[in-house]
Amino acid sequence: MKNLILSAIGLAILQPVLAQDSTETKNPFTISGYVEAYYNHDFNKPVNNTIPGFLYNFNRVNEVNLNLAFIKGNYSTERVRANIALAAGTYMNANYSAEPGVLKNVFEANIGIKIAKNSNLWLDAGIMPSHIGFESAVGKDNLTLSRSLLAENSPYFESGVKLGYTTKDEKLFLSAMYLNGWQRIQRVDGNSTPAFGTQITYKPSSNVTLNYSTFIGNDKPDSLKQMRYFQNVYGIFQLTSQFGLIAGFDFGSEQKSKGSSHYNTWYTPVLIARFTPTEKIRIAARGEYYADEKGVIISTGTPNGFKTFGYSLNFDYLPVQNVMWRIEARGLNSKDSIFTRDDLARKQNYFITTSVALSF
Repeated sequence: MKNLILSAIGLAILQPVLAQDSTETKNPFTISGYVEAYYNHDFNKPVNNTIPGFLYNFNRVNEVNLNLAFIKGNYSTERVRANIALAAGTYMNANYSAEPGVLKNVFEANIGIKIAKNSNLWLDAGIMPSHIGFESAVGKDNLTLSRSLLAENSPYFESGVKLGYTTKDEKLFLSAMYLNGWQRIQRVDGNSTPAFGTQITYKPSSNVTLNYSTFIGNDKPDSLKQMRYFQNVYGIFQLTSQFGLIAGFDFGSEQKSKGSSHYNTWYTPVLIARFTPTEKIRIAARGEYYADEKGVIISTGTPNGFKTFGYSLNFDYLPVQNVMWRIEARGLNSKDSIFTRDDLARKQNYFITTSVALSF
């Protein structure tokens, strides 16, 4: 009996130590990955098998191809975090074409330090996902297969330093950024102008997310300096267990020339609705409009510039939790004849795209 009592006392003493050791030996490093293959049919049948240049995802047509594949390492402890992801695919070829050398394949590379012991205040630096918009390059995280015109023509990634704070109830997130430019890893040669970004995200409930993001900077050499001011607003609403809605709006302005007090502007609203009848099936519809008359972001060389309506219908099927098959029909209708088919200018462009994505 004495030995039994001593054993019980010993176990009680050791239990907190063993629990502490178990916590300390938990591996802070994890590996994840993503692969997304696709086939995109463009009814305008471009001779170079590439869709219009203002679309960066699924941009190769009439062939089976890889949109995005990456392998990611994540390190996370109570006070330190880091991410590094290397990627390949037609998305990387199209969206990182301005970056030099191996930077063309760096999807993410950043490190963060928690600078306040008793509050959720972090300083992150490196190559990070953009603070602008509700869509990312990772298809499975978006309501639709293709990205909206809003997402395709604002930054997907950014490079710089970010100071971010989250309240204890996790309802409010505030951040401020010093950036290398408008979707830049490496700053434009001859540019010494700092760029800045801000973000406010408020979640009044688990079913509602409201966001306001900004960008201020010059994305040209100093000799051609044109200040750009950009604002992004969106709301995400899970109205019922089966029905969700996203509404977004971008507005930007840029100096007409160096030192000018006059600005060229562009704007784009988008509305996306998704219905989830079962755990394995999702249906989404999108309506959008993009107006850039002076060609600040999308240049056409036509009298009215880029003024285009877009619409799409999307069907998703998840045979297992980490695999998603999607098919989407999409149409674009422009005020001017900015598209080409059979060597003739057209106002419309239509696509049918299908993809399969695996995450692990």
